[in-house]
Amino acid sequence: MIAALQGLLRAAFMAVEAVFNRAFGDRYNPLYHLGATAFFLFWVVAVSGTYLYAFFDTAVAAAYPSVESITHRQWFAGGILRSVHRYASDAMVVIMLVHMLRWFAFDRLRGFRWFSWVSGVGLIWLVYIVGINGYMLPWDRYAQYVTVSAFEWMSALPLFGATIMRNFIHPESMTDRFFSLLAFIHIGVSLIILLVMWIHVQRVPKAATQPPRPIAVSLLLTLLVLAVLLPVLTQGGMADLRQAVSVVRFDWFFLPVLALMDRTSPQTAWWVVGIGTALLVALPWLRWRRGAAGQQEFQLAFHPGPQHVSARPGETLLDAGLRAGLALPYDCRNGGCGVCLCSVVNGRVHHGAYQPAVLTDALRASGKTLMCVATPLEDVELEVPVASLRPGEAHAAPTHVARVERMQRLSSDVMRIDLLVAGGERIDFAAGQYINILLEDGQKRAFSFASAPHDNALIELHVRLVPGGRFTTHVFESMQVGDEVRFEGPVGRFTLHAGDHPILFVAGATGFAPVKSIVEDAFHRGVQRPMRLYWGVRRPDDLYLRDTAERWAREHPNFVFVPVVSEALPTDAWPGRTGLVHEAMLADFPDLRGHDVYVCGSVRMVEQAVPALLAQGLDGNACFSDAFLPGYRPDRDVVAASAAAQPLTPPA
Repeated sequence: MIAALQGLLRAAFMAVEAVFNRAFGDRYNPLYHLGATAFFLFWVVAVSGTYLYAFFDTAVAAAYPSVESITHRQWFAGGILRSVHRYASDAMVVIMLVHMLRWFAFDRLRGFRWFSWVSGVGLIWLVYIVGINGYMLPWDRYAQYVTVSAFEWMSALPLFGATIMRNFIHPESMTDRFFSLLAFIHIGVSLIILLVMWIHVQRVPKAATQPPRPIAVSLLLTLLVLAVLLPVLTQGGMADLRQAVSVVRFDWFFLPVLALMDRTSPQTAWWVVGIGTALLVALPWLRWRRGAAGQQEFQLAFHPGPQHVSARPGETLLDAGLRAGLALPYDCRNGGCGVCLCSVVNGRVHHGAYQPAVLTDALRASGKTLMCVATPLEDVELEVPVASLRPGEAHAAPTHVARVERMQRLSSDVMRIDLLVAGGERIDFAAGQYINILLEDGQKRAFSFASAPHDNALIELHVRLVPGGRFTTHVFESMQVGDEVRFEGPVGRFTLHAGDHPILFVAGATGFAPVKSIVEDAFHRGVQRPMRLYWGVRRPDDLYLRDTAERWAREHPNFVFVPVVSEALPTDAWPGRTGLVHEAMLADFPDLRGHDVYVCGSVRMVEQAVPALLAQGLDGNACFSDAFLPGYRPDRDVVAASAAAQPLTPPA
């Protein structure tokens, strides 16, 4: 029944939002900014109330005259502001209730959102308390009715009892001290509301607390027009406890509880309020939809990058990315504008509720989704149409300065370099990415991270000597610990993609470096997919970290290491596999359907391997490469150009 109610409400909201989109445009649709609008109205109420309080007299005999003076002797600064204060308070209640109803309709109250939902329920009651209390302060006949009725309702609680009603037996019972307490409650609860509002948005990534300026200006003008056309005035003269109030112009925004009490009893009103509040608080944990309890955390990979993010149960792709600090495009956050449209490269998502005109059937069929409303159903890989996902890096990778902290010769022609970034800064990167070493004349030399992202105190690089190479010759002949190195990055997209297929790595020579980063990161993150590494070199001595790969195989049941030597000599006494590395892998896997293959090495190796992989059943969407392109000339070094990590097709 509740699920059906949610469906009806959701359909109603979507229909109204579609109309508002046509009327106001998706950017200024008021239903997309309910929470921010409530914040704005709070500040309108606070500013106007602060001014009014400056001229308000908290003595019981002077309260009513001071309100009359504010209303009539300060026509604009007092009278208009009093009306704005009242209408903004009413509007805040309505906006908050609609906001809560909308979150209920779209079932945005489960998982980590329970905190915002429960604190929102508390906020509603705090606003009601301060609003009802505000009706007491003018001390006119209306205030008399609200005060007596409210305290009669409170007297039904055993905590207070009937003694609280003694303050209203005759006029002398209402003292200045008691009336000052009412004014203090109005200010004190308002400050508590501000605190709870701040707490309320803490679990909402990049929560907006101010609506777009056109909405704010239009709302303020509307309040001013209402204040001029329908000014708020005192009702019936000054309060007189000797006479009961029989007729009032009732405010249904703030006082429905008093109406319920009048028609039933104070005890009944408490039961209704108590049960209703308890039900609202319990909603995040009630299950009325099949599968609602089966939510779990998934891993997201955002491209370009990629940037790896964990999505909490029920969290949208956008919220997960924003929480991780990614610079994602978005606007309405409600599936109405299309700014956050992205491509789902791997994995499945639930598209959520959105405007059909924004995400058409054709777009969905092509793999598009809206990050602001889509939630993952498994590990997902996404392509976002931006230059960079890092804040402030929309056009270029950041530049860093590092010091050579350690150098270790791993083989006759491979040097390990550990770089310490200036100031001890830790570079956030994705396993498999690379950096560009910047030379004095602006040329770049690319080297992959060999270290894993979680172990980023130092940057580990594997540099292979190329005869005549400018930078690599410098590394092997003149570089020393303490030398300064400038680089840009991280860049590149040769990273582990989401999915559940077994993984085959094909690495040639120092193509082992990015694979090392990926494998160690996968172990750290608890990836249980079967992984098999084929590492191809010319001679056995070129397996410069063979012990490391063999240790992985011993310690991790889901990992297998297969070294392959292409030019073994009889003196090497090599007992293992020989030939080309990709051919060794193809011999073990004549049918590659259902596998993901990562190829890293020279362009020649990649160009030979990829067509052969595809010929043996590998899906083009499951083949990823990082090709080291030799741009050798006698006066230049190897230029390692990292190919984009995207499906490869056979060369034409």
